[in-house]
Amino acid sequence: MKLYLAQHGEACPKDIDPERPLTDQGREEIERLAEFLARAGIQVERVIDSGKLRAAQTADLLAAAVAPLVELETSDRINPNDDPRAFDWEQATGGQDTLVVSHLPFLARLVSLLVVENPDRPMTSYRPGSVVCLERDSDGHWQINWMIRPHLLGQA
Repeated sequence: MKLYLAQHGEACPKDIDPERPLTDQGREEIERLAEFLARAGIQVERVIDSGKLRAAQTADLLAAAVAPLVELETSDRINPNDDPRAFDWEQATGGQDTLVVSHLPFLARLVSLLVVENPDRPMTSYRPGSVVCLERDSDGHWQINWMIRPHLLGQA
C-alpha cells in the first residue's frame, strides 16, 4: 500500500483573499505535478483533502490525473494544526493506495509519525505542491519511497 501525502499548491495570502485559493503559479505547478504523476503511472483508489479551498483545488487537479473516476473525500482531521495521531489512516484509506492533500505542519508530522513513530521528529521538508510517497512494507512499517517538489519539474 502507498500513501501519497501532498501539500496544497501555493495559495494567495490571507490578507488578499481570506479563502486562500491557489495562485496562478500554484495552479500551474500542480498541473505540471499532475502531468508528471500521470506519466509515471501513479494511480490511486482514494483521494482525501482537508476541505479548505487550496487543498480542494489541489486535490481536484491531482485527482484528474491519478484518480479520474474516484469521488473525492473530505476529512476534518487533516487541517494544519491537527494531531496526526487523530487521523485514522487505516480506516481512511481502506488499505488502498491513497492521495491525501493537506497542509503544514500536519503533513510533516504525519510522515514522521508513520515512519519513526514520533510526530515531533522532522523527516521531510515540504514546500507548497510537494508530494511524499510512503510505502508500507510486508512487516507493516512505513518507509519514504520518494519525494518530489514542483520546482524540480521545471517551468511551464
